[in-house]
This record gives sequence, structure tokens and C-alpha cells, in this order.
Amino acid sequence: MDIEQKQAEHIEHFVKQASTIKGSSSFLANVIVEATSHPSLFAFSEILSVPNILELQGTEHSIYLDLLQMFAHGTWSEYKSSASNLPQLTPDQILKLKQLTMLTLAEANKVLSYDVLMHELDVVNVRELEDFLINECMYVGIVRGKLDQLRRCFEVQFAAGRDLRPGQLGNMIHTLSDWLGTSDNLLISIQDKIKWADTMSELDKKHKKENEERLEEVKNALSLKADMDFRGHGLFAEPGGVMDYDEDRRSKRRRHPMG
Repeated sequence: MDIEQKQAEHIEHFVKQASTIKGSSSFLANVIVEATSHPSLFAFSEILSVPNILELQGTEHSIYLDLLQMFAHGTWSEYKSSASNLPQLTPDQILKLKQLTMLTLAEANKVLSYDVLMHELDVVNVRELEDFLINECMYVGIVRGKLDQLRRCFEVQFAAGRDLRPGQLGNMIHTLSDWLGTSDNLLISIQDKIKWADTMSELDKKHKKENEERLEEVKNALSLKADMDFRGHGLFAEPGGVMDYDEDRRSKRRRHPMG
């Protein structure tokens, strides 16, 4: 079973659970803690949109709504800067938020230096960092990549997507619209070049045909001239040959008179 299918099943489970709880903010808080601690759940926007969850706003358990928002969009560094206003995390939640932080970093950069990763993940040495990347990220299936110990970096080949931040969808639509406009302009340019190439091809064919016709005309003219020259040479040379022959016979007779 791939990670997307697992995600869908876990999300459906927690959405149903949160939707059936009425009037008990403490139970909803427990659902949030359970969801943010689950080892195979990395998407929270659907749970965050459940009406019962949103009703935690303004209650004594509203900090759990803030916590769920942190797991949907935030990072470990952002949690640390707001820790005094959020519930204390369990070890499983700390691991989960560091995994989510890795996804955010991998989305922004395809080559991540060990120094940056150790700082963002609060890891004290390279061995601990590489163990985290291998066992808690690549083995889990949320990230694929290559550890480059010589260059001290992690080369990202794949990273699962996180929940979209507020306003991020609009930015993505704007980016895609710009890309679509650029693609349209490129398509028009390609079509113009194809038309130009077709026109040049037709002109080349026409020019080639004209050259062939001219060459054929020249060949015919040369052939005709050669034929006329040959016939003219034969017409004037033959009588001269006869006259020479007759003249030679008369000369011989004069030198040898009959006895």
C-alpha cells in the first residue's frame, strides 16, 4: 500500500472521529493529540476543516487548534519560537514535526547541506542526522534522496507534499497562470517557426525544380549543337576526300604512261 492510500485512510478515520464528537472540547483535543502523534499521518488540512475542530477556537482548548495548525503548516523552529503558547509535545509529536520540517525544507531546496539540516532539526552530529534521514524519512517513504558524505549534503529526489499554507494556493494559481502564458507564447513561436520552415522548404523545392529545368535546357541545347556540328563536318569533309582520291589517280596515270 503506497503512502497516498495510507494517508487517505488515516485522514478519513480522524475526520469521522472528530465529526462524531459533540460538545466535548477535551475529547477533540485528544483526537488532535492522537492525530499529530500518528506515525503514518502527514496531512492535517482535512481534519483542520472539520466544524467541530474549528469550534475549539475561543475555548480553553483552543491551543490544540493552534497545535493542529502548526502540524499542518509549521516547522520545528516555528514551534520552538511559540512553544510557550502551545501544548508541550510528546516524543512522537516531536519526531513528527521534525519529519514535517524535513518535507518543508525538501520542497524549497533539492540540495540540503548537513549544516542547515542539523540546525533546523536540532541534531547534534552527522551520524544522528543520517540516521534520522534514513530511518525516519527515507524508510518511512516521505523522502527519497542521496546522502553525500563527501560534500556533506542530502540530494532530494522526491518529497511528499505538505498541506498548503493559507494564501499558498493563490500563489500557486498565479505561478501556474504565468507558466501557462509563457507556454502559450512559446507554442505560438514554435508554430511560427514551423510555418517559416514549411515556406522555406517550398521555396527550396521550387528553386531546385527551376535549376533542374534550366540544367535540362542547357543539356538539350548542348546536345542539339553537338548534333549540328557533327552533321556539318560530315557534309563538307566528304567531297574533299573524293576530290583528293580522283586527283591522286590522275597523277599516277601521268607518271606511268601506257607502253
